[in-house]
Amino acid sequence: MAMITGGSVPDSSSGNPPAVKIGYYPPSDDFPPSAINTSFFTHIYYAFLVPSNVTFKLELTDETALLLSNFTTTLRHKTPPVKTLLSIGGGGGDEELSRIFASMVSNPSSRSNFIDSAIEVARKFGFDGLDLDWEYPESPKEMKALGHLLKQLRRKIKKEAQDTKSPPLLLTAAVYFSAEFFLDAVIRSYPIKYMEKYLDWANIMCFDYHGAWSNITGPNAPLFDPNSNVNSVYGLRSWINGGMSPKKLVMGLPLYGRTWVLKDPKDNGIGSIAIGPGPGGGQLSFKELEVLNNASSATVVYDADTVSVYSFNGSTWIAFDDANTITSKVGFAQALGLRGYFFWSVAQDSNWKISAQASKSWIL
Repeated sequence: MAMITGGSVPDSSSGNPPAVKIGYYPPSDDFPPSAINTSFFTHIYYAFLVPSNVTFKLELTDETALLLSNFTTTLRHKTPPVKTLLSIGGGGGDEELSRIFASMVSNPSSRSNFIDSAIEVARKFGFDGLDLDWEYPESPKEMKALGHLLKQLRRKIKKEAQDTKSPPLLLTAAVYFSAEFFLDAVIRSYPIKYMEKYLDWANIMCFDYHGAWSNITGPNAPLFDPNSNVNSVYGLRSWINGGMSPKKLVMGLPLYGRTWVLKDPKDNGIGSIAIGPGPGGGQLSFKELEVLNNASSATVVYDADTVSVYSFNGSTWIAFDDANTITSKVGFAQALGLRGYFFWSVAQDSNWKISAQASKSWIL
C-alpha cells in the first residue's frame, strides 16, 4: 500500500488490511524464541528495551544484542515466519521508566536522540517495526508530547525508508484500555488524531481491571460489566467514539489470571472480600493456574455477565480467561471491525491451547 503524503501511514479505511495476531515475548532462558509456535501468530514483539535516562538512546549490552539477534533470526526462519517488532518501555507501574519517557518527550532534541537510536537498533537487528509501550503519560501535557513524538517518529521512519530504499518500519503503541483516564485524579485523553494518523495500529490493553491491589475479587479482563465502565466493551468503544478507526485497534487478551485469598471461603463469587494476593503473589500464568485448578479439583465458574471465568478452592480465588471466553472475545473484536488481537504473553499459555483457539476463532 502506498504512503499518504505528510508522513502518515497507509489508509486502512479504503480496504480491509490483513488481520494481526500478536504475541508479546519477554526473553526467558526457560522459553527461547525457538519454542514459539508461529502458526498461531502474525507478529511477535520483543518486550522490552528501555532508553537510557541520560542520553535517551537504546544502549545495548553484548548480552542484549545477542538476545535481539537470536530473536529476529530465529523467528525469520520459523515455519511459518512471522514479523517482529521491538517494544520499548514496559509496564508494572515503573515510576523511573515513566520519568524517562516524560523527560524524553519534553523537547525535540531528546525525542530525536531516542527516535534515531530506536530506528538504528530496529534495522541493525532485522526488526520489522517499533512498538511504544509508555505506561502511562500522566498529564495532558505529556499526552500532547506523545502526539508530537509519534509525528516525529513517523516522519523519520518514512525518511529512513526512502533513504535506504527499504520497506518502512511498522509503528504501533500499547495503550490504556480506555481513550481517557476517567478513573484517575488527573483526567487526560490520548492524542487520538495523532495516533490515527501516524500509527499502523494501537494495542489496547484490555486486562488488569481487577487484581489483589484491591481486596475485592473481580474479573481480570471482563468483556462487559453491568456495574461499571471498567470493561473492554466500554474501553474499545471509547477509542472508536474518540475518532480511532476500528481497523487501527487491536484487542489485548491475557494469558494469565489474577489471584486472591478469600476472607470467607464460603463467600466465593465476584465481589467477595479478600485479605490479600493468592498464589503467585497475585498472578499466575494460564499454564500455572490450569495445573493448580486441576490438582486441587477447584470449582470453575463461567460468569455470563462479564464473559469471564473464575475458580475457587478453599480460600484461593482466581480470575482468568479460558478457551471459551477467548472465543467470545475474539468474535466480539471481529464483529466490532477491529484489526486483530494480541496476547500478553506467549510463554504463559498451556501447550498453545488458548493461542490456537483464538487463531481458529478469527474467521477469515
